[in-house]
Amino acid sequence: MNKQVIDKIFEIWHKENPIPQTELKFTNNFTLLVAVVLSAQSTDVGVNKATKELFQVADTPQKMLNLGEENLKKYISTIGLFNSKAKNIIKLSEQLIKKHDSQVPQNFEALKSLAGVGQKTANVVLNCAFGYPTIAVDTHVFRVSNRIGFVKEKTPEKTEIALLKKVPKKWQSHAHHWLILHGRYVCIAKKPKCDICKISEFCKTNQKNK
Repeated sequence: MNKQVIDKIFEIWHKENPIPQTELKFTNNFTLLVAVVLSAQSTDVGVNKATKELFQVADTPQKMLNLGEENLKKYISTIGLFNSKAKNIIKLSEQLIKKHDSQVPQNFEALKSLAGVGQKTANVVLNCAFGYPTIAVDTHVFRVSNRIGFVKEKTPEKTEIALLKKVPKKWQSHAHHWLILHGRYVCIAKKPKCDICKISEFCKTNQKNK
């Protein structure tokens, strides 16, 4: 798909939702980081339910350390992989205190060095907290961008590189939010809702199925 068509698709999404936001609930950069770490292989809805009470008692690295791993588990026990996530959150809280003066770093490599933080998480934090034009590739972004024809890649890492080349810079700050929302509510995995899709005329898969 060429850049002109991609530009048209983002224009449509922009018209529908000019400033898309993450659906994770957070109160500061630290709680955003924790929420994103918790969201791996979990739904935003599930994470929000767990963090509603958690962030009332632990919204800074020091408060999270004071809470402790075992007590943290009680708050997030409904979330998948909560044991390993609790361990990582306590460790990254220690790292933030010791290495970053309790602040979430604005640097990709520094973020990736934190416990439980991978490429996707680092990109989400850089985008949502600091406004960096990153494109975080989760399952929705990977599926949608390859299904509609933005790119044709086999891994999230290659998809990210390809998207950064193909998506016009003016859309990059919000690109992954639009892709996530499209994948979550319209271009769903098993039965995409092509009948209500605003970009169906441009979709490569939809054209093949006609």
